[in-house]
Amino acid sequence: MNAAPGAPGAAGGPPPAALAPHAETFARLAVANITREYPNFPAHLLAGPEELVAPRIHHPAFYGAYDWHSSVHMHWLAMRLLRHGLPATAAGRATEALDAHLTAGALATEAGYLRDHPSFERPYGWAWLLMLTAESAAHDDGRWFTALAPAARTVADLVLAWLPKARYPVRHGTHANSAFALGLVLDSAERAAVPDVVEPVRAKLRAWFEDDRAGALRWEPSGQDFLSPLLTEADAFRRVAAPGEFTGWMSSFLPELTEADREGRALLLEPPEVTDHSDGQIGHLHGLCFSRAAALHTLADALGDSRSRILRDTASAHLDAGMSALGSGDFTTDHWLATFAVLALEPAATDAPA
Repeated sequence: MNAAPGAPGAAGGPPPAALAPHAETFARLAVANITREYPNFPAHLLAGPEELVAPRIHHPAFYGAYDWHSSVHMHWLAMRLLRHGLPATAAGRATEALDAHLTAGALATEAGYLRDHPSFERPYGWAWLLMLTAESAAHDDGRWFTALAPAARTVADLVLAWLPKARYPVRHGTHANSAFALGLVLDSAERAAVPDVVEPVRAKLRAWFEDDRAGALRWEPSGQDFLSPLLTEADAFRRVAAPGEFTGWMSSFLPELTEADREGRALLLEPPEVTDHSDGQIGHLHGLCFSRAAALHTLADALGDSRSRILRDTASAHLDAGMSALGSGDFTTDHWLATFAVLALEPAATDAPA
């Protein structure tokens, strides 16, 4: 089985073949965005006029890339690409930006903000902070990990306080989606040095999704999805399923896959049509292409049966559709989309033929 999208590759190794032509461009996008304070969409609830301050006052590390969660995962992108071996100039710029932002003082301020605002960026931004911390553990001298670890501990404590109250999952295909975020938490918790969240997260995913049946692909997409509610749920349950359990669960959860296999039809899941690339919400659908592709590849590996071919073919169509939107120069997509391209390209590059 392939690693999950957040799992580490070989430190310092070359980029996967599918990613290599884009790595330098993606690194340039990441650095440009994490150092760009405006335009900015703060999610800060103002308690009084004295809190109407520049974004970097509340967020000295993650002030850029339009919003907090995008800043966090674009830091992850820059750090991830460093491990793949960037050209010297691009690597130097990425390292310089990461060193400037990921300091003990800046991250202490970020951790304090999270403690003081316990629903801020829940759960999507939390998950990406753990992913960033886990990625930092792969770098040799540990300076970024040391700076990030207290903030990761803060996120873990917030997760543990929230899970008992989270009676129902959020299933829509945007930032609040429960399955996607908790899947990333499972991918990153051990390497982020917060292993105590793993079992509570696993238990919650099972409680939410174990008995789900008869999902229908015609339910997707909604008009501003960048995540697939069905596929992110399946990919989350993949992470917690007992040995031998997942194939049967998928047959019950997405029976159309079995029908497609039996009747020789392609999976009825087409890349979305994006009617306005400059509209930030409609433009989310570009990300849906990538998140679907990533999930479809890992699900194909997990199933390992005749359905895998259908999943991989569908993933390839979505990956091709998403790549057309990259590096457009339009900030509404450039501030976040390359992260999701990497999540899709890494599994695609390591996939074995069905």
